[in-house]
Amino acid sequence: MKGPRPRYDALVKSGALDNDPAQEEAADRLQLLHEQLKSYNGRQRGFFSSRKAPPRGVYIWGDVGRGKTLLMDLFFNNTAYKHKRRVHFHEFMAETHERIADWRALSLSEKRRHKAVNRASPDDPMPPVAHDIAKHARLLCFDEFFVTDIADAMILGRLFTALFDYGVVVVATSNRVPDDLYKDGLNRQLFMPFIEILKNNLDVIELRSAQDYRLAKLSEAPVYYQPLGPAADKAMDAAWLSMISGGHEHEEEVVVKGRKLIVPRAARGAARFDFADLCEKPRGASDYLALVRRYGAIYLDHIPVMSPERRNEAKRFSTLIDTIYDARVKLVCSAAAEPDQLYPEGHGAFEFERTASRLMEMRSAEYLRTASVDPDLD
Repeated sequence: MKGPRPRYDALVKSGALDNDPAQEEAADRLQLLHEQLKSYNGRQRGFFSSRKAPPRGVYIWGDVGRGKTLLMDLFFNNTAYKHKRRVHFHEFMAETHERIADWRALSLSEKRRHKAVNRASPDDPMPPVAHDIAKHARLLCFDEFFVTDIADAMILGRLFTALFDYGVVVVATSNRVPDDLYKDGLNRQLFMPFIEILKNNLDVIELRSAQDYRLAKLSEAPVYYQPLGPAADKAMDAAWLSMISGGHEHEEEVVVKGRKLIVPRAARGAARFDFADLCEKPRGASDYLALVRRYGAIYLDHIPVMSPERRNEAKRFSTLIDTIYDARVKLVCSAAAEPDQLYPEGHGAFEFERTASRLMEMRSAEYLRTASVDPDLD
């Protein structure tokens, strides 16, 4: 593969992307890493064969809609390095806590058989956990790097020290500069060494794009299409293709409390669902919260007019809209009617009036201009 910068140039030439000097600068840095990875096989010492020092990783941060996910797409999809993994940071940390719990459940004799066990302290889970992560992926790409949980904050320093010792290369995107991670968090002084570990191993790049591309895409056309029918479907498809700007649409999994929530269509930090996917199945607030943490824009097709017999679907829909609204995530949808006619009568119809009001507000230019927020900190 030629790498992320040639792919970026091709998208600009095709008209799928606008030329942006800030994005070009970041793409150049990712191109350098792409070239360096061609001759990198693993860690400096230990179970990987190469003794070559790992290249420095990249940490790209900036406001929403500036193209961080675009750049991660271009890098990950156009780098031929085999031992790579891309994962949302929240999901990665949930997996890490599961690995730690599994290690602690092992018997002492089982722990001692692990090649990375600390012989002086065999109950310490960090060396074997980091070893197993590094064994499967020497290039880790993290979407939406953020820290709000004290349980995460207290282990990150030791975890990443071990990962970097094993030669893992990290690329990350975030809305926050490293110095603002876990800002105002409990016992933050214990977290501060991790920030230095990040800066010592990754080049930090602020993406100072001149405009919010997500807002620009959403402002090009309406975000609420009704009534349902071929015209609405065609308009939704056009809005979706404009948002993902030539990105590769694919299915993703979001882990919610050990369960897998399937996202049928995802690209460029946006997700697309049918109403039935999110509101006719046994979904809850935790599912919707996981989605708004991961995606900056949600496209929802085929919202029906709901009768009193569909009060459960109406309740789930209200919870979904409340979650999207509170996180200031953008919503593009097609519906059978205007918001105040979607659930006009039945149990909870009075409460649904707030949902209708929020749907109306979410169509406004003012709402679209509002930056999304971390639902954990709102």
